[in-house]
Amino acid sequence: MQLSSPILLKQFSNVLQGELFPAIASATGPLSKHSRLLISIVSMVPLAAFAGSRAPTGRPRRDRQSLIRSFLAKAVYNFTTTRQLLDRLRSDEQLRRLCGWDSLAAIPAESTFSRAFAAFAAAGTAERIHETIIRNTQQNRTFAYIARDATAIEARERFPEKEEQTSSGKKPKKAKPPAKSTKAKKQQTKKKQTKKQPRKPFGPYRRKESSRREVSIKEGAYGPNRRSKTVDRGTRIERQHHMTLEAMLADLPRDCSIGVKRSSKGHQQYWRGYKLHWDVASGDRIPVSCLLTGASVHDSQVAIPLMEISHSRVKWRCDVMDSAYDAGAIRSKWKKLKHESLIQPVERPKSKECANWTEEKKQRYKIRTIAEQQNGRLKDEFGGRAIYVRGAAKVMAHLMFGVIALTVDHILRAVG
Repeated sequence: MQLSSPILLKQFSNVLQGELFPAIASATGPLSKHSRLLISIVSMVPLAAFAGSRAPTGRPRRDRQSLIRSFLAKAVYNFTTTRQLLDRLRSDEQLRRLCGWDSLAAIPAESTFSRAFAAFAAAGTAERIHETIIRNTQQNRTFAYIARDATAIEARERFPEKEEQTSSGKKPKKAKPPAKSTKAKKQQTKKKQTKKQPRKPFGPYRRKESSRREVSIKEGAYGPNRRSKTVDRGTRIERQHHMTLEAMLADLPRDCSIGVKRSSKGHQQYWRGYKLHWDVASGDRIPVSCLLTGASVHDSQVAIPLMEISHSRVKWRCDVMDSAYDAGAIRSKWKKLKHESLIQPVERPKSKECANWTEEKKQRYKIRTIAEQQNGRLKDEFGGRAIYVRGAAKVMAHLMFGVIALTVDHILRAVG
């Protein structure tokens, strides 16, 4: 549904409150705030386009639209696990009918929910739903600020194993080298007994050809070799200027890792899991784009991909970021996009940025708190704090269902 105009959004809100909510309440009973939000999400998003086509052969699949509604309800009602969702569906007739099931026998088993969630995570269903909402409602708007930030996501999983293991779980033993024959041993002793070659003469007697150093392309893949490609030189942020968006996203590590950050009191805090990076638009505090990486990835390495994604969805005038994003490559990127930036400068010797950080910029910089507020809402109200799934794709899907609920909630709050 195209609702890019504020007038259309206002009409949509009036239809929800004046006609749809009373009709559903008369059929299922009084609606709570969670039920109203779930109805608003289902009414705003065409879920049939994301449910996938029916299998041509074999046993018919369960209704994927109802399963998507159920996972949205899990985020809206802030259920911790799928089992809690199933218990609520069996006891709450109103929620069961809102998700699309008329009887208790129609509710699938827990294993069906798990398989469907894995399929949604692999296909990026939640990410595509959120992108559709932003494009259909905010594409023609121009925001004053975009606040960019990252938040810690704790996960209950192990680090990916780098070495191969056997089926028993033990590391495979290294194969012993074959025993050398007596002839090979004699040849080896002869080589040791031979005299060393004399050193080559220095100065004009040395050959000019030997002074020339041959450098392979592989040796200069990330170094100053001029024959290597531009995409392979420099740091990750510098390489991102010459990469496509797909290559940038593929280059970002997404495995579970250890992250560290400094608290407001100056103490270092560690966590195991991931980082959620996102752009939040000012005014209505709407999340525009989100990316998930490993916890060890620095915030600045995700700034340029986020700019590219947000630039394809909405328009804005100024980027607001903290001191973690104070890098020359990031500044050159927003200059290329013709944006203004408010980045808290890092104190460096012979730097004029701290001197240019005026009181007026400090007051405007306070708009960055909208990203921190959304971090808190996602974790406290929409299931972002307790995560029991494993793997980057599933963790991202779990978080994005909450981001969808958060986005629709702020869109409807803005239109009243």
